[in-house]
Amino acid sequence: MGLIGRMFLFFLVNALVVMTMTVILNLLGVKPYLNQYGLDIPSLAMFCAVWGMGGSFISLLLSRTLSKWQYRVQVIPEDTRDPSLSQLVQMVRELSRKANLPKMPEVGIYDSPEPNAWATGPSKSMATVAVSTGLLSRMNMAEIEGVLGHEISHIANGDMVTMTLLQGIMNAFVMFLSRLVAFVLTSNRDRDDRGPGFMYYIVQFVLQTVFMILGSIVVAWFSRWREYRADAGSARIAGKEKMIAALQELQQSYELAAMNTQPAMQTMQISAKSGGIWKLWDSHPPLEERIRRLAESN
Repeated sequence: MGLIGRMFLFFLVNALVVMTMTVILNLLGVKPYLNQYGLDIPSLAMFCAVWGMGGSFISLLLSRTLSKWQYRVQVIPEDTRDPSLSQLVQMVRELSRKANLPKMPEVGIYDSPEPNAWATGPSKSMATVAVSTGLLSRMNMAEIEGVLGHEISHIANGDMVTMTLLQGIMNAFVMFLSRLVAFVLTSNRDRDDRGPGFMYYIVQFVLQTVFMILGSIVVAWFSRWREYRADAGSARIAGKEKMIAALQELQQSYELAAMNTQPAMQTMQISAKSGGIWKLWDSHPPLEERIRRLAESN
C-alpha cells in the first residue's frame, strides 16, 4: 500500500468513526450535556468518555479484519506441507512460546515487493502476524526471525490494546474540548430557545478535526516508544544480533529504494525521513536510531 501504513489506517478509521458518531448524534439530537441553563460539564465529560472510548475500541475490533483485507493476506494453515511456509509457522510458534503468549498468533503471507511485516489483533489470544513475499525473498532465516520476534513482542506487550486506550482517552479529550470551546465561542451569538444554532455545530466539527490532528502527536510519540520496546523484546526472544541484522538489512533496502525514487517502504512501518515539524507525526523512529539503541543495550 505504499505510504499508507497500518498505524495511519488505525488513525484514519478511528477518526472516521468518531466523526461519523458526531454527525449521527447531532442529527439525532442526542445532546444530554445541554440543558436550559447551558452546558452541563459533568454530563459532557461522561458523554465524551463513553463515545470517545467507543470509537477507539471499534477501531481495535476492526483492525485485524481490515489489515488482512488491506494487504490481501493468505492465512497459512498450521499443518501446511510447504517446507518454507512450515518453517515460518514453526518459527512463530517457538517465538510465541518464548514470549509466553497464551495462544500462537495466526500466520499469514501477502504479495508485495516491499520487505514488510506486521502484527495486529484485539488481544494476545486473537492476533495475526503477516509477512510480505518481499521480506521472505530478501532476508535470510536469521533476519526473518528477528523481524518476527519484533512483531511477536508487540503482541506480548499488548501494544494494540494500549494504543487503543491511549487513543480512546485522546478521543474523549478531543470531543470534550471541541464542544466546550465551540459552546463558549458561539453561546452569545448563536443560541435560541431550543439550544445552540447551526454555527455551534460547524465550529465544533472544525475544532474536533484540528484537536484530533494535534492529539495524534501524542499517540505518535507513544508509538515510537513502543517500537524501541518491541526491538528490545525481539533481542530477548530471537537474539540481539538477529534483530540488529534485520534492521540493517531493512536500512539497506530503504536506502536503495530511496536512490531509485521508489515509494518509501513501510517495513516494520519505516517511513520517509520527515523534516521539521512533520517528525512529530512519525509513528516509528529512524532505523539508525533503533540500531544504535540495540547495539548499546546490554
